Amino acid sequence: MTRTSWHITRTDSVLTLSRRLPARFDVAAETVLPAADPLRLAHQIRQDMWRKLQRLRGFAPVVEITAAGQGLRVRAGGQVMGRLPANAAGLIADVLEDPARRARWIRHASRRAAQPDSRADAKDSHRFAAKIDMEAESAS
Repeated sequence: MTRTSWHITRTDSVLTLSRRLPARFDVAAETVLPAADPLRLAHQIRQDMWRKLQRLRGFAPVVEITAAGQGLRVRAGGQVMGRLPANAAGLIADVLEDPARRARWIRHASRRAAQPDSRADAKDSHRFAAKIDMEAESAS
């Protein structure tokens, strides 16, 4: 069984995903995205940000998502325990403004709202198949 070490902090309109508590932004960039599942969106942004900045020594990603009208305001960045390069905020902004990434994040985060828990259906599919088989056998 896997254990997640990500801290998810929720208030009325803000979700924060961080590796360490308290969440701290030594470096950050912001953007606005259409409405979607904030937790799924935060994880997607964190993964792409980490891929871009994983060589930054002591970097601990933080993603903060705030409901803003019809969309979401995203602040991404994090805590840096070492020296902070001058271009770190620019690298994060590049990740946040990449059209292909944004489309993938929204597609992934919107899927949850459109589909009810499909994992439960997949988990119980053997029961449905067995029930169908039993009905077919009893009808013969």
